[in-house]
Amino acid sequence: MAGGLSRIILYVLFVTLPVWIVTGLGGGGEGILIDIGRNCALIGFMILMFQFLLAARIKWIERAFGLDILIRYHKHMALTAGCLLIVHPFLLAWGSGHWELLIGLRLPWPVWVGKGVLLLVVINLLLSLYQGKIGLSFERWRTGHDLLAPIILVSIFIHSWFIGDDLEMVSMQILWAAVGVLAAALFVYHRLIRPKGLKRHPYEVKEVQQETQNVWTVKLVPPTGQIMGDYLPGQFHFLTFFRNPSLPVEEHHWTISSSPAQKDFISSTIKASGDFTATMGQTRPGDTAAVHGPFGRFSYLLHPQEQDLVFLIGGIGITPVMAMLRYMRDTQDDRSVVLLYANKTQDQIVFREELEQIAKGDRPDLEVVHVLSHPKEKWTGETGYMDGDMVQKYCGNLDNKTFYICGPPKMAESLIAALRQRGVDQKRIRQEIFSFLD
Repeated sequence: MAGGLSRIILYVLFVTLPVWIVTGLGGGGEGILIDIGRNCALIGFMILMFQFLLAARIKWIERAFGLDILIRYHKHMALTAGCLLIVHPFLLAWGSGHWELLIGLRLPWPVWVGKGVLLLVVINLLLSLYQGKIGLSFERWRTGHDLLAPIILVSIFIHSWFIGDDLEMVSMQILWAAVGVLAAALFVYHRLIRPKGLKRHPYEVKEVQQETQNVWTVKLVPPTGQIMGDYLPGQFHFLTFFRNPSLPVEEHHWTISSSPAQKDFISSTIKASGDFTATMGQTRPGDTAAVHGPFGRFSYLLHPQEQDLVFLIGGIGITPVMAMLRYMRDTQDDRSVVLLYANKTQDQIVFREELEQIAKGDRPDLEVVHVLSHPKEKWTGETGYMDGDMVQKYCGNLDNKTFYICGPPKMAESLIAALRQRGVDQKRIRQEIFSFLD
């Protein structure tokens, strides 16, 4: 927590630095509305510049929070910056009484650049907020986002450089140039240089195993002479597959389903849930993949004091938990674990036989409870939907238990609410969310 707090303090100091510089050098003083409007623009610009840093998967920043949390913070800060930039011209017009800044046509060209970039900011925000609702695929959204973001930042830079009185200060010019170069360098590194470097040293597909009708496990081995890096059970990585030329090449993040104790390969278990993942069954041994990771903090190893665990899982959400259970088995961990695993039918249960084998072993002390919403004939286990009463039935006293939840959003929200109603502290509830845009 201390590491995360220090990073947050540094972030706040940097994004507000222009305000401190301008104030310290005697800038402003043109009226409270104008000063607030100016500060909104200065901070909004800095937030957008530092968006490249938040999205660049820098391990020093990510390890304190987890990349999933960091990307969500990135999303909320983009919204904050957008609001600050939208408010900026209204406050300037109100404070100065020059409403032609908003509605006039005979304006200096830097003002028109500002108007144009404001429109792009609104479009970018709306596409990011409603990407799923308008049916825009993640890859198309990402391509558009990667095109719009640099245009927006360059336009803001030009607008502020040529029209802002504050940018007449040498110290502000140095700061503006420095953050501009930093943002550009991070963008080029994150989107061009690093992917090319990973592609030059790809992992090789060793095996593709079909788990259920629409779920495959892909095992990857590192390049010859390269040692596979360490990771925590429950973490995820980014994979870019290079396969048959007729198949798409896209980067996606998937949970690592193998045990870190297994040093010969690393695997991800992938469900066909879109156009790209539907092609996973066409992946063949000998294909290659760029691997970037690991990331995330959804792992019991980060909380060694917790000995009594409950996994509440739905569908393909089993993957991070499978990595944890495999590692517990491999290391003979004596933790007590209850796994409630929800699916629609018997044939959709991923890792069913292996889960039974782990439960029959000595360690971990595992109880597996399958819950089916649409069971076929001869099913004698739990039916319906997982809820608080079912959790209470198999866990008894909920005190001192830690709950790991991974599954469909509605299921997770319902279970978290049920646990909170039963007195479970939020600190003992850990949730993994697969989508960065939720």
